[in-house]
Amino acid sequence: MVEAAAATFDAELQSSVPVLVDLWAPWCGPCRAMAPNLEKLAQQRAGRLKIVKLNVDQAPSSAARFHVQGIPLLVLHRDGREIGRLAGAVPLAQLQNWVDGQLSEVDR
Repeated sequence: MVEAAAATFDAELQSSVPVLVDLWAPWCGPCRAMAPNLEKLAQQRAGRLKIVKLNVDQAPSSAARFHVQGIPLLVLHRDGREIGRLAGAVPLAQLQNWVDGQLSEVDR
């Protein structure tokens, strides 16, 4: 899991593995509730999925590119393009299933 700043965000999206961007803010309760699930997912998928956390308060221009309506917002990228979005806090099992489903759709 990587914390990105506005200056490093675009570089963090460049990866040989899919990238899951977590758009969050420290004042957001649901964002804080998702943090342990994202940490577990990062551990489970080490080397197969990169998770990049972007604080929307510290990088508003980067966040604006995603037309964020609310947080937490997860945006999954593969080969430099967006392939899916998930809004709101979800349990770990739902998060795992969503990531797997999005990636399998792209593989078809």
